[in-house]
Amino acid sequence: MIRNAEKTDIESLIKITQACAKFMIDQGIFQWNEHYPNKSVFINDLNRKELYVLEVNCKIIGCVVISTFIDEEYIPVTWFTPNKNNIYIHRLAIHPKYQGKGYAQQLMFFAEQLAKDNNYSSIRLDTFSGNQRNQKFYELRGYKRLGDIYFPKQSKFPFHCYELVL
Repeated sequence: MIRNAEKTDIESLIKITQACAKFMIDQGIFQWNEHYPNKSVFINDLNRKELYVLEVNCKIIGCVVISTFIDEEYIPVTWFTPNKNNIYIHRLAIHPKYQGKGYAQQLMFFAEQLAKDNNYSSIRLDTFSGNQRNQKFYELRGYKRLGDIYFPKQSKFPFHCYELVL
């Protein structure tokens, strides 16, 4: 079940994203670290009602942020659609114990359906340039790679931007 997150879910989400960060770092993917994602980011997502959790057998195993807010880093990117009426995917995470079972696909289908149901023109996101698994995941869903952006607190390496025109 996918539902809006509640304040009581934040600690579970921190544990999930920390496990994901460790899992990626162990594979040489320096996308997330001890500074990101963090509690204040999730609280902000929660307050904007943009944070969703995935529960399986009453246990939270993943999350996604579906936002209408364009981050400052995205402004210089040459997108396919104008910078209005878009949604942005952030912090898609599935606990490593549950990866490879289609749960990330479920969260993305949920986000894409929400975007279609609300007549958004596109879905935008970024993923770490060193995370080929994520790149393939999004490309197989029809997302097209655009320019690169940087998040210096996360990595010295770029993040690739993607967009799916609806």
